Amino acid sequence: MSSSPPRSSWRRRTLWVVGVIGAVLLAGGSLAAGTVFENPAALAASPTATPTPTPTPDPRPVADSPVPANGIRQCSVADAASDPLLHTLQARVVNAQTGELLYDRDSTHAAATASNLKLVTAAAALETFGPDYRIATPVMAGSEPGTIVLVGQGDMTLTRLPTGQESVYPGAAHLDALAAATKKAWMDAGHTEPITRIILDSSAFTGETWLPSWDTKGMREGYQSHVTALQVDADRFYPANEYSPRGSDPVARAGEAFASYFPGATTVVGTAPADAGQLASVESPPLSALVEYMLLYSDNPMAESLARLVAIEEGAGSTFDALAEGVPAALDPLGIDTSDLTIVDGSGLSALNAVPNSFFTKLLRGIDLGEIDMPSILEGLPVAGETGTLRYDSRFSGDAEVATGHVKAKTGWIQTAYTLSGVIDADDGTSLIFSIYALGDEPLPYTTAHAVDMLATAFYRCGNALSNL
Repeated sequence: MSSSPPRSSWRRRTLWVVGVIGAVLLAGGSLAAGTVFENPAALAASPTATPTPTPTPDPRPVADSPVPANGIRQCSVADAASDPLLHTLQARVVNAQTGELLYDRDSTHAAATASNLKLVTAAAALETFGPDYRIATPVMAGSEPGTIVLVGQGDMTLTRLPTGQESVYPGAAHLDALAAATKKAWMDAGHTEPITRIILDSSAFTGETWLPSWDTKGMREGYQSHVTALQVDADRFYPANEYSPRGSDPVARAGEAFASYFPGATTVVGTAPADAGQLASVESPPLSALVEYMLLYSDNPMAESLARLVAIEEGAGSTFDALAEGVPAALDPLGIDTSDLTIVDGSGLSALNAVPNSFFTKLLRGIDLGEIDMPSILEGLPVAGETGTLRYDSRFSGDAEVATGHVKAKTGWIQTAYTLSGVIDADDGTSLIFSIYALGDEPLPYTTAHAVDMLATAFYRCGNALSNL
């Protein structure tokens, strides 16, 4: 049990604080009350009572771990943070090197993440499978004459474009190569009958393929497909168009494309026999490349597939509901508390996902320091004004243009949230880890994205002098 100091020591401490404040003001400096020193009113307690802490919350942020003392921080971002376009603001900024918490606005409260959730999915996948893991798409021999089975195992990048043409996914496996290898293996196995029937096995993923909390315009506007284990080009109508519209039956599209290499063959949905032998297989690019692409372009189907594969590997199941258990379980070895995470999908499209800003800053700082060995996550972060989802003219424009090239962050947008989490190479040379949520009960205007960029730019300008007021 601790005891209160003698009244005389409180009086000396009060006089010292007042003297320091007076010296700063006489020197022409400015001091934001509560940023460094305790409230003098709380220290000057009645001489007849034991001094007690003031009930007013101390706005000074507290470091995650003890750090050396710093000078007075006087760089305020109050103007940018008070922009009404941000609606309800949650934010957190940490000095990447020291871990000191510089700025905090309700950052331990779990809230909707939008596509920032892809950082969670990426970390869970890398921790589960490692950066060199590749997703295979095999063809198995069927139990009936002339029958083969195309087995989807979650590779969204498999393309129906002919070998030599690239889809939106660099290095993707080609369906024509899989068909050619299948024909060769069929003949090598001694089959004389043609392949006339193709079973389409998408049973690796089960349950719903579309969440009720998702907006169906995702298919029309080209940023989401139904979640199935067998797809080609993530079910894009146009494989080389990033935002191509999607269909409503990815398995049928994949089956039609594969069957075109086997004249006269019909397709049917089913499962491979338990004792089926493999004829051929192709593989996706390595997981590190998948993660980089997913983060850079905010690819939703890829995120959903990776989250589902994680849940399966963790033994949680193969449905959307399995993600709530499977994804946090995969993250546990990282040593970051996952108890406040609510995982509804893998992409962040649902407003029902909830993660605190503090989780993102801890994850990204661990990666930045090399304590968490996942460099592909940092490599995949869009760069302000230059790459990925931050390359558009609407991002980091106008007064925010000064931060171009200095902010690397995952973007996020759903109707009621704009989010941005990443790393800032600040103007003073400090590296900052940050996370910003702008949240609303009603759909937010697209201009909220600029308000988020302006706050990140204000963090960039302040660097290590950032004040929490």
